[in-house]
Amino acid sequence: MAKEEELEFEGVVDEVLPDARCRVKLDNGHMVVAYTSGRMKKNRIRILAGDRVTITMTPYDLTKGRITFRHKDARAGAGGPPPSGPPGGHRRR
Repeated sequence: MAKEEELEFEGVVDEVLPDARCRVKLDNGHMVVAYTSGRMKKNRIRILAGDRVTITMTPYDLTKGRITFRHKDARAGAGGPPPSGPPGGHRRR
């Protein structure tokens, strides 16, 4: 028998729970408990309340999922470090 396709949904992290789990509110209004994928743990990607994420779920249990992607925030560039190099964008030769 063939393996079932995984479902992908987008949502917003409502609450961060212990043990790398989060409570996520999907765009369709459902609440799901999701854990961070192994690749996100390996690369130390932090997930905070309010982050927009993509979740994959199996069609057999629609109450649990796995967070596979954290979307970049539009305000992320505003508080970042200043660009490196001398002012004016010119390099010394």
